Amino acid sequence: MFTRAVSRLSRKRPPSEINDSDSKPSSSHQSLNGTTRWATSLENLLEDPEGVKRFREFLKKEFSEENVLFWLACEEFKKIKDEKQMQAKANEIYMTFLSSKASFQVNVEGQSRLDESILEKPHPLMFQRLQDQIFSLMKYDSYSRFLKSEVFLKLKQTEEQEENIPDAQTVAKRASRIYNT
Repeated sequence: MFTRAVSRLSRKRPPSEINDSDSKPSSSHQSLNGTTRWATSLENLLEDPEGVKRFREFLKKEFSEENVLFWLACEEFKKIKDEKQMQAKANEIYMTFLSSKASFQVNVEGQSRLDESILEKPHPLMFQRLQDQIFSLMKYDSYSRFLKSEVFLKLKQTEEQEENIPDAQTVAKRASRIYNT
């Protein structure tokens, strides 16, 4: 999934083309309670493909979508076991998000930037410090604004309205109990 996304980024295509979910349909329970879960923590938001999608939409409007894209890339990178794939992925992440010529450069502290030489011997946690910085930036900056945004508030309102619509089967059961007593 993310391989295609980073490859697209490397060719400088718009980040809107990135597929940030596994395209799995979410269960109705998941979608009905999504905003409630998302509001409890950034971690919960980032675990939900629909949450990531909505957060990306918001970040795109704020011109900071690269933060969540970098965080997602690092999560995928940690799962790679093959050394050659890891090296290729590390280079893609570096060139897309961290180099001075990166097309979607993330804003990390200068002393935290990686030296290109580290790419020669990649390891699963090589981006962890930078990923943590970006996570903190999102958590204490954009996430709180997302929870107050029109996008989030409309989604929450829609979910609350859907939860208040009685299920037809439940209504029928109640009616049968009333008439059978």
